[in-house]
Amino acid sequence: MVLIRLDLNTILLFAESVIFLGWVRIQLLYHPFSKIAPSLGRYMAETDIELRVENRIALLNIRNAIQIMSKYTFWESKCLVRAIAAMKMLERRRIGSTLYLGTGKDDSGKMIAHAWLRSGSLYITGAEEMHRFTITGKFGKVI
Repeated sequence: MVLIRLDLNTILLFAESVIFLGWVRIQLLYHPFSKIAPSLGRYMAETDIELRVENRIALLNIRNAIQIMSKYTFWESKCLVRAIAAMKMLERRRIGSTLYLGTGKDDSGKMIAHAWLRSGSLYITGAEEMHRFTITGKFGKVI
């Protein structure tokens, strides 16, 4: 990736996403999920499925920034880290979202977990695998 070819807004969005990805990773490493959960919104609540047109560009930009920059972090930026980081970026822009937690089984029958984030009708993170999981929890963040 060549940063010099990117406009300033994109560079700043990439920097913001790396900061949030790192902050969330540290939070998850040093705090139990039960301490983090209250900041994620109302438990078992969902935000509106209708996409607000004025938010579409911001949602797509945040989705792209998280997707791209999570590949370049030197720490693990797995699904839960990406979903919470994107949620916090949306929160800064006063855009609501719903974070989903799900469980399923891998090909060998071992229990696995996944997290994904939706805002309006657009999935921001984790959409590519969400169909393999049963929702076990969700947090709706209405702004």
